[in-house]
Amino acid sequence: MRLIEVRDVSQVAEARRTAVALAEAHGFDESDAGRVAIVATELATNILKHGDGGNLLIDSFEDASGAGIECLALDTGAGMADVALSMRDGHSTTGTAGNGLGAVSRGSHVTDIYSAPGCGTAIMARLQKGRPGQNREREHSTYGAVSLPMRGEEACGDAWCRKDDGSGPTFMVADGLGHGPLAAQAAHAATRTFHASNDVPPSEMLIAMHGALRPTRGAAIGIAHFDPSGRQVVFAGVGNIAATLVDTDNGVRRMISNNGTIGHIARRMRDFTYPITTTTLVILASDGLATSWDLASYPGLTSHHPALIAGVLWRDFNRGRDDVTVFVGRIEVA
Repeated sequence: MRLIEVRDVSQVAEARRTAVALAEAHGFDESDAGRVAIVATELATNILKHGDGGNLLIDSFEDASGAGIECLALDTGAGMADVALSMRDGHSTTGTAGNGLGAVSRGSHVTDIYSAPGCGTAIMARLQKGRPGQNREREHSTYGAVSLPMRGEEACGDAWCRKDDGSGPTFMVADGLGHGPLAAQAAHAATRTFHASNDVPPSEMLIAMHGALRPTRGAAIGIAHFDPSGRQVVFAGVGNIAATLVDTDNGVRRMISNNGTIGHIARRMRDFTYPITTTTLVILASDGLATSWDLASYPGLTSHHPALIAGVLWRDFNRGRDDVTVFVGRIEVA
């Protein structure tokens, strides 16, 4: 994931170049890369004009909805009182033509916006190859994430994964000890073991990772598995991965991790089971994110795209002194 800080006009051009380069690297042709350029430019310009500066996160994505480029525009400005009105061409509060958000929506396959007075604005735009269709429905993606290295580092010592081996989806966040390339090496060893471990509970995955990570610095790891037949989430964690369930029936539940470091000292690797009865968010975060967040402070946010939820949490609770990963998975209970 690329982070572009947007504080002046020159960084709008940087955002455009970064987005186009990533699109071309993923096989976008000239026309599709041109749409990416327009969307990235409009998002960065809006951050500058309406948010008094902010951040644009640019990454690739691939899930059941398709694959392409994802842009997250995040600011802490005044926010929008009426998002629908702001989307209309010709509406402007700064004396411009007022076509910016409309251009973002028209050029993207999926657009999601969360904004309210005093809450800033978060905009997610996803672009795929080929022009967007005319009758687009809102994407019901089941997961999204923000994962960024500590300022000044190229390698991110965190990693996240999701897979579904037929028994229900499993999510993981790993935080390699420290930061930089050696932390990244530990996190990548965890992801390899995660993908190689099928049809086993989270605690057994951790046991396999404990052996695989011995040559590395080690890592804090949290793994959550949704068992649809049992209508429950099974979680196992070691170290400082904050694991949370959020739903309307049970409110906020913090899942339990054991002390230790996978790959070095981890005396207990135990599964904990949490029953769920309704649509539930599973939020896993490395300790680069403060734990003081409360989604109740953001009315309506839980219904938005998981990537947008992750972006808002990163924007408002990133500690700023470590790698940070926020993974959000949405579980639909039949």
